[in-house]
Amino acid sequence: MHLKALKVFCDVVARRSFSRAAADNGMTQSGASQIVNGLEQYLGVKLIDRSKRPFVLTRAGEVYYRGCRDVVRQLYALQEKIQTLEQEVQGRVGIASIYSVGLTHINRCVRAFLSAHSKANIHIEYHHPDRVYELVEAGQVDIGLVSYPKQSRTMRATAWLREPFVVACSGRHGLAARMSVRMEELNGLEMVGFSDGLRIRREIDRFLSRHDVEVRVTSEFDNIETLKRAVEVNAGFSLLPVPTFAREAQLGTLVGVPLADAEFFRPVGILRRRGVEFGGTAQRFMEFLNEYAESDGPGTACTELMAGGAVDTVSAGPTYAGAENLPTVAHSCEK
Repeated sequence: MHLKALKVFCDVVARRSFSRAAADNGMTQSGASQIVNGLEQYLGVKLIDRSKRPFVLTRAGEVYYRGCRDVVRQLYALQEKIQTLEQEVQGRVGIASIYSVGLTHINRCVRAFLSAHSKANIHIEYHHPDRVYELVEAGQVDIGLVSYPKQSRTMRATAWLREPFVVACSGRHGLAARMSVRMEELNGLEMVGFSDGLRIRREIDRFLSRHDVEVRVTSEFDNIETLKRAVEVNAGFSLLPVPTFAREAQLGTLVGVPLADAEFFRPVGILRRRGVEFGGTAQRFMEFLNEYAESDGPGTACTELMAGGAVDTVSAGPTYAGAENLPTVAHSCEK
């Protein structure tokens, strides 16, 4: 059985779509459908029940997909490893990331990586955290980037960065001119928060509760970009990880004020499926991510963003790495 046919079948299942799988493999939707039909004829069983919308796998299809998924990935990884033994890095890396990590760290990493390996193909998708887990679990991407990572029987989570939280506010807010702010001073203030369903909101609520702080949440958002716009128009302060509003701080539309009497960090981790061997390009990109986390940028980056000085970092474990350590170059990653 041709490896390409198995890959197309796995992509159809993982992408939940014949058309998207066809696009990923540079063919027409009809071509992808014909490949799956050919597999069914070869095996003598139906793999996909097309009478339902969206389609579902038959019992035989589920068994066949589970068996093929990791085999296909391992064979392609082996093929890439052999092809790149004496060649330039030019394989493909699939990444799924939450917005706040993808639009800061990962964009920087991709630009720097492609400056050294211009023939590499980096495909980035931005999603809700739950969807990132789904894509990694389905084997549709090589790497997932989430905050507050959790691992499972089939997924490994590796600590990557620890981002310090600060008070983020508009330049017109009463706290904007402060060098630092004590936790008790946040009592009773209006706050722009994340939606209840997000882990970051639960962690912020726990943090405030531990310090006996009660705030008035004026609005809630599940998208950090929308949340920042609300803070910019002075709808209230927010607690945000430093890297997530670096651009706004540089433009002067948001101000970051360190917490004087408390430390609060957001952990960011890397997800990957257990038992799946990376191709050469994905392995090199993972090594690059580790180098990024170990760089000495945290102090410098935080100092430049904070009006009142540096935010303390914890030496144990990876911390926020600043953009100063990475060159800014044009990149061709897909978004």
